[in-house]
Amino acid sequence: MQELLKRFENKKPEIIFEWSDSESEAEGWVVINSLRGGAAGGGTRMRKGLDKREVESLAKTMEVKFTVSGPAIGGAKSGINFDPNDPRKEEVLKRWYKAVTPLLKNYYGTGGDLNVDEIHEVIPITESYGIWHPQEGIVNGHFHATEPEKIRKIGQLRQGVSKVLEDPKYTPNGPKKYTVADMITGYGVAEAVRHYYEIWGGNIKGKRAVIQGWGNVGSAAACFLAVEGVKIVGIIDKNGGLINPEGYTLDEVRELFVNRKGNQLVADNLMSFEEINEKIWDLESEIFIPAAASRLITKDQSDRMIKAGLEVISCGANVPFADPEIFFGPIAAWTDGQVAVIPDFIANCGMARVFAYLMSEQAEVTDEAIFSDVSQTIGNALRKTYQENPEKTKLVESSFKIALAQLV
Repeated sequence: MQELLKRFENKKPEIIFEWSDSESEAEGWVVINSLRGGAAGGGTRMRKGLDKREVESLAKTMEVKFTVSGPAIGGAKSGINFDPNDPRKEEVLKRWYKAVTPLLKNYYGTGGDLNVDEIHEVIPITESYGIWHPQEGIVNGHFHATEPEKIRKIGQLRQGVSKVLEDPKYTPNGPKKYTVADMITGYGVAEAVRHYYEIWGGNIKGKRAVIQGWGNVGSAAACFLAVEGVKIVGIIDKNGGLINPEGYTLDEVRELFVNRKGNQLVADNLMSFEEINEKIWDLESEIFIPAAASRLITKDQSDRMIKAGLEVISCGANVPFADPEIFFGPIAAWTDGQVAVIPDFIANCGMARVFAYLMSEQAEVTDEAIFSDVSQTIGNALRKTYQENPEKTKLVESSFKIALAQLV
């Protein structure tokens, strides 16, 4: 596996598109790792300090993810080095998408990612440049769709991704309406845990979970875990956190979800980041959901959680361990050898799978059909991993082996 991984990591990307904004200090890259199957896909992220290497590693991560989510295409990513809180953000995004329009028309499909919103930014801006949908490049490049097929597939994408959820099973109650895009990744991360206990044995009900990050992914995963009877005992966010050894009730978790300010946790009794960061890693819990930024989890934190009874990590963030390697460094490998780690390309493939499903022939645009398909896709991937390795450790290594056999 390590040999295959090295070969995959060291292979140069097929296309790198580099951009310098004419009216600001923003710079950006589209990295297309390969045009496997005639197209490539991956979202657009923006953060200050982002560099080309980060975009390259994320494009490779997407390629691995497509072996699980489908379609059988190459991995790509867009990254813009710019402060997302700058008031010039929208103008920068408009100039960026104008520059990458030829790629989006022909062979590259994108979506939202860190600090870039699918529904409110990507779709309206790309539409203004005559792109039917941000996934149009995949419909053209991979499916070679005829005009009627293209109209149908893009119609399904338009309707499905921004669909307002009506089924109470998939949305927290409250005055705000949520879309498929808001909830699906966190749902998949929680379903990965449910499938893990179903396949490897054990009962999810009554388990305790710690959540890192309270954006769309972490907060939605917490809601769906709470529905399964999991007790959320700790939440750590960049601005502070909460601990409740008894576990928050489903209603309390939903309230924390609804009360978020953007991606921030809001509560009356919030502990400071320093205080929560000192205590949370020793909290007794069986489930850990890293759903903040990439490369945060240290070996010390992993070690402390394992000593406190950790059983399974479901990776909501891409590459959550603080290793410099693209995929699988020493911290990830050590943790993988101690507990069950469900890799990011399985656990957080929800949105990629929604795109693939909505482009397929059998797509039904209902809450139940979209969410069930994501759950089934994650369950199938984990069953393949179990066939390869029924032990409760080295899940990442075994899952990579299956994925890389398709790519290298």
